[in-house]
Amino acid sequence: MEKPLALYIHWPFCKAKCPYCDFNSHVRERVDEAAWQQALLAELAYMAEFARGRELGSIFFGGGTPSLMPPETAAALIDAAAQHFAVARDMEITLEANPTSVEAARFDGFREAGVNRVSLGVQALDQESLTFLGRKHNAAEALDAVELAARIFPRYSFDLIYARPGQSTEAWSKELQSALTYADGHLSLYQLTIEENTAFHTAYGRGDFALPDEQKSAELYIVTQELMEAAGLPAYEVSNHARPGQESRHNIAYWRGHDYIGIGPGAHGRLSAERQRVATQTLKSPERWLSSVQEKGHGIEVWQKLTPEESREEKLMMRLRLTDSVPRRELPWASDAALTRLQGEGALRYDAETIRLTLQGRLVLNYVTARLLEG
Repeated sequence: MEKPLALYIHWPFCKAKCPYCDFNSHVRERVDEAAWQQALLAELAYMAEFARGRELGSIFFGGGTPSLMPPETAAALIDAAAQHFAVARDMEITLEANPTSVEAARFDGFREAGVNRVSLGVQALDQESLTFLGRKHNAAEALDAVELAARIFPRYSFDLIYARPGQSTEAWSKELQSALTYADGHLSLYQLTIEENTAFHTAYGRGDFALPDEQKSAELYIVTQELMEAAGLPAYEVSNHARPGQESRHNIAYWRGHDYIGIGPGAHGRLSAERQRVATQTLKSPERWLSSVQEKGHGIEVWQKLTPEESREEKLMMRLRLTDSVPRRELPWASDAALTRLQGEGALRYDAETIRLTLQGRLVLNYVTARLLEG
């Protein structure tokens, strides 16, 4: 049976660029919202032709800051998706949002548009850390937005970033316990990493700040798992935690290798066609993307048929991020020799039917992936 399709919609604009962010986000003084709505609708119509007859299981508005998008644009895109595809009865529709009071006040409009899940970029609960991370809200605004989301949307989640400079295990434990009093079914908890082409990359290279070393980062990760398990929100993916049944169905579609369509600047997609996996990517520049869509009906820059080896590597890298057991039939190239070696190192457990990473294995996920790809 064919798995439901997922739809990702990228809104590339932000009020400010966070120093840690390497996403395709841009600051613009003015956005022609009518033109952007028409362009997103046009690219959706173009991409839908490659997935006719498919059931749509989820929509995800990401960015950038899609809560800056007019709720009317979200409504138009949700309605158009329902015209292009069969819609799952329990379709999940997620909106990423920043927890400023101005954007939170728009929540009612997004709920009326059909959004039934919101993901808030809180990132920290103390002002010093929020300032360091370049966030424009304070902790009180963030928690007010979380409480408002809880009242308006059937499901909500928020993000925190840890392993910040100088952060102790005790301080993070206290912060996470405080966050859990506001959480419901889902929390995303990311270790701070330094990405290329970000302000933090330059600052870190200058020695402006230091991050916790490998041992401290591992301690922070382990205490995170322990606290979340105890709270009834175990990890279902390396950085995502949920009560059973509250997982992000859209993101699980990525990690399980299902098909998804990506529209908007810099959006990626994966489609199955003629027994091959096709990778798509649109132009990253908002202006170039908009011009291309207005001229051709789409902003696709990459349409690439993946080789079996590329598909295998991608599937393995994504699938191992999930914490549930992997049926061995999904990874037929994983040799007994590689599995035995990794089991001996404490990175995984396996038997004739399944493979499951341990907590230690999740700490060295890239290493495990490389060993399994070697066969």
